[in-house]
Amino acid sequence: MTHQLWPSDGVIFDRTCTQCPRLARFLVDGREEHPNYYCAPVAPFGDPKARLLIVGLAPGFHGANASGRPFTGDHAGLLLYRTLHRFGFASRPESKSREDGLKLLDCRITNSVKCVPPENKPTPAEIRTCNRYLTAELNRKPMPPLLLALGSIAHNAALRALALKPAGYKFAHAAEHELPTGQILMNSYHCSRYNTNTGRLTETMFVDVFARARKLLDGR
Repeated sequence: MTHQLWPSDGVIFDRTCTQCPRLARFLVDGREEHPNYYCAPVAPFGDPKARLLIVGLAPGFHGANASGRPFTGDHAGLLLYRTLHRFGFASRPESKSREDGLKLLDCRITNSVKCVPPENKPTPAEIRTCNRYLTAELNRKPMPPLLLALGSIAHNAALRALALKPAGYKFAHAAEHELPTGQILMNSYHCSRYNTNTGRLTETMFVDVFARARKLLDGR
């Protein structure tokens, strides 16, 4: 399947998308260097009707870009899936491959940019171009009541997708923003190797965010 559609909200994913020339070239080079890697736009993963939607940054070159599943195959995914399982959002504590049988429960993971960018840094233009897919994802009916942005780029991309100005909603770890759409946007530092190795994000800090997310959903 090359693309996925919501019944009335437009395209949420297109595996054949080449709208960002720099990213398209990087994928071609990646396929040549690593023929066994997925090396294509990475689709969202999880329950289409989930109440919790996690928004990440972009696929990692040796992670989702290799495996074809968000946060699978790299350091960031180890902490994320372990935490998701702890709070009942995943059937297993580790995501190994697209064929491992893992399921997300009332949870879905997507990315601000669907293609791996060089040095994990998409340009502002690439983020804007890919935002059409996130717009369709976030505006589905019924809208997911709880959004969790991993990092400031994901935070701003989610707001753009909802036609809201980032200036009115400042990113901060563990922050919660009540949106005019009726949704809540939560923030966490990204669970990247850099953030966890430097101590900017500890496992306790990350767990606390998901404990709060579970409490919010259980209270609805």
